[in-house]
Amino acid sequence: MSFHARLLTDTANARMGLLGAPIIQGCLRGEVSLPSYLAFLQEAYHHVRHTVPLMRACKAALPQRNLWLEGPLDEYVEEEIGHDQWILNDIEAAGGNAAAVRDGPPGIATEVMVAYAYDTVSRGNPLGFFGMVHVLEGTSVSLALLAADQIQARLQLPDAAFSYLRSHGTLDKEHVAHFQELMDSIQDAGDQAAIVHAARVFFRLYGDVFRGLPMPDTAQPSSAEGAR
Repeated sequence: MSFHARLLTDTANARMGLLGAPIIQGCLRGEVSLPSYLAFLQEAYHHVRHTVPLMRACKAALPQRNLWLEGPLDEYVEEEIGHDQWILNDIEAAGGNAAAVRDGPPGIATEVMVAYAYDTVSRGNPLGFFGMVHVLEGTSVSLALLAADQIQARLQLPDAAFSYLRSHGTLDKEHVAHFQELMDSIQDAGDQAAIVHAARVFFRLYGDVFRGLPMPDTAQPSSAEGAR
């Protein structure tokens, strides 16, 4: 079994824990609200803005045996630059206050997830960062495009309010194929174990982010006008 295949198998239960978050299941049933979507975008901004700094920190912390990962990390950085601005643009298009989100704090669950990512890179095995990549990109592929369609259909928001979900979901289809190739090139057992462990933790922490979002009040109007 390739390492990527084992990564999927060994983290399957943790992934189901994330996907079982009530707000995710509700969204898939079409139970959405504007406050819930704006809260999701707020937390997305506060972890996505750390993606590029984390990748650069991971590159700087690579041990000698993993210097071959510098090139792939540089490619990731180039592809991820500006994604945090996409989210701020979406917030404005959905009627939210992007400046308040940009200047405000994250939720506790997001703060903890980001802190764990930095701790993994600086104090643990920096390759554990790829566990976060696996969780965020794998989840994007499976959920982002479907969620965007459900939310837009219910809230009647403009296309401009979904640049992050739609572009990220489409881009990550390509990223996952590249990620699989990258993971299958990692041969060290310790590095593999660090990635699997970190992925399990990130599934839990990212699930906590979703569990901390406000649930839609399905008794209230679900359109953008009604939600206001």
